[in-house]
Amino acid sequence: MRRGLRFVPLALLLAVVLELAVFVGVGRALGFGAAVLLVFAASLLGLVLLRREGMRAWRGFRAAAAAGQPPGGQVTDGLVGLAGALLLAVPGLVSGLVGLLLLVPPVRRLARAGVRRATERRVSSMVAGDLFGPRTVRVRQGAPQPTPQPEQPVVVDGGRAIEGEIVEPGRN
Repeated sequence: MRRGLRFVPLALLLAVVLELAVFVGVGRALGFGAAVLLVFAASLLGLVLLRREGMRAWRGFRAAAAAGQPPGGQVTDGLVGLAGALLLAVPGLVSGLVGLLLLVPPVRRLARAGVRRATERRVSSMVAGDLFGPRTVRVRQGAPQPTPQPEQPVVVDGGRAIEGEIVEPGRN
């Protein structure tokens, strides 16, 4: 079992307790009926946005695939949008607020960059290149570094092929 997965039940329990505490606080401030109406409206909006974000993600993926471009950008954008809509659809004020924030463009860009970084760390560089295209590298301007000169190969036995075995250091 992965180290972080053992905290999932505790995190879910804390999320439920937080949702209940916020609901009770909003219910006391605005009234119980208004709090229920707010949760219902947020869930309804989330269901509408879930369909819209799903169709948008699918169209973006298909357009990237048809153009022969890596679909990773459209996939991560679609995942963040779907996660936001799903959190908005789940009954709860805190989850609705987090879902609504994930649909705001600046927050969505940050979340998309985080999903991309997490994906690139968890998959091989070849798969990451297929998903997101070639990586960009930052080059610092400064004093030029000397380029190493290639070493001249050592010619053994007049250049004829010899049989041998490659032994890695530290292995017997």
